Amino acid sequence: MKDIPIDTKARGNPLGYAPILGLISKFAIPSIISMLVAAAYNITDQIFIGRLVGMLGNGATNVVFPVVTFTTAFAQLIGVGTASNFNINMGAKREQEAKSFIGTGITLMSIIGLFIFCIVYVLKRPILLLCGATENVLPLAMIYLGITVIGLPFQLFTTASSTLIRADGSPTYSMICTVTGAILNVFLDWLFMYVFGWGIKGAATATVLGQFLSFFLCAIYYLKFKTFKITREMLSIKWLYVKQIIKLGTSNFINHTIMMLVNIVLNNSLKTYGAMSIYGSDIPLAVSGVIAKLNSILSAVSIGLAQGCQPILGFNMGAKNYSRVKETYKKAVSIAISISILAFILFQGFPRQITGIFGNGNELYFQFAEQYMRIYMFMVCVFGVQPLTINYFTGTGNVKQGILLSLSRQGFFLIPMLLILPQFLGLTGVLYAGPIADFMAFLLSVTMITLNFRKLDSQQSLANK
Repeated sequence: MKDIPIDTKARGNPLGYAPILGLISKFAIPSIISMLVAAAYNITDQIFIGRLVGMLGNGATNVVFPVVTFTTAFAQLIGVGTASNFNINMGAKREQEAKSFIGTGITLMSIIGLFIFCIVYVLKRPILLLCGATENVLPLAMIYLGITVIGLPFQLFTTASSTLIRADGSPTYSMICTVTGAILNVFLDWLFMYVFGWGIKGAATATVLGQFLSFFLCAIYYLKFKTFKITREMLSIKWLYVKQIIKLGTSNFINHTIMMLVNIVLNNSLKTYGAMSIYGSDIPLAVSGVIAKLNSILSAVSIGLAQGCQPILGFNMGAKNYSRVKETYKKAVSIAISISILAFILFQGFPRQITGIFGNGNELYFQFAEQYMRIYMFMVCVFGVQPLTINYFTGTGNVKQGILLSLSRQGFFLIPMLLILPQFLGLTGVLYAGPIADFMAFLLSVTMITLNFRKLDSQQSLANK
């Protein structure tokens, strides 16, 4: 207890004095479950579609996935930006500013969700062609996106709200919102596809209904916000606070936007170089869809852990309790690496069995799936470090570092590799781009966090004098 400032104790907020591992468990476990359940929407559809529609159905969900990632990027921009500002201001005892951030964030997420719906609804076909849809995949992708576009505003509102609800000290309720919607989605997938025989239309309809239920539960929470009562007057957009929300949410937004761009470049590279191989265009595209869903599970765990740490990091940075800031990161990164090593063992040891969960295919399909999983996911053992470090910088107000790190893995490293390596190695070059980019991003993360910790040590020394 000797490292805890008296002022922090006086505030009575457990974020400033409770054991770090206990706080991480309290906030991160519900956050991870929420993120996993959010990923389950797409994974469940992938499994049902892969088994009942087939390989082309997997390809269809793959080319729609960048739209989901694009929507998630804006949800992260608003949710993380609002929550970070809220926690920092509450830690610094500026309640009025915290209220303004919450009100502005809620209104902003509603407006942007409707805007994305309009854009995607009007431009469905060109968007899918841009995302790499082949002639065989496009008809199914048009059906799937034509229905799931309705749920995009619900998805954005739920994802952003989950972050705010956790920041308000209700991580369990945040988890319940997404879990309830996902359970409904799984049941309706079975009902609409197996019982009613609606095919890919049934999977899309189930997704939208599940997203609406999660949205409804999140909206209800704002009527009983714990920290303070949310009034109608608070919901007016204040542009000064919009700027600050964007500032602290930009690194997460960039990270997901570049994930979308990578997905697009990857799909088109697989389509182009796959056509030059024995696999053709459709097999690599379908396999990539399966791997993307597996990757979303890892992302859900890593980002959920990172977001669970955000209230702890933000509060203690605002309270200038730097030793707890460092301790939170160190313990969280140990957890992230442990989970990543387990994923590495599974992906390297059982690629065919894991791929088989998502439907059947011919021998060429499984042959390429094994090669893809073992090569492209080789550096998965350090996968969790970068998203955790990005959220560390965001949660502590270090915007430039967060943005730089967000750009690194996907933008600076992976996209150039996807464009360059296939020129020399063909389809195999696409696969090797992944582990190379992962390793380079890991080295950059370690370097940046080391420099930041030295800065915190200096600030702590000055504060103790």
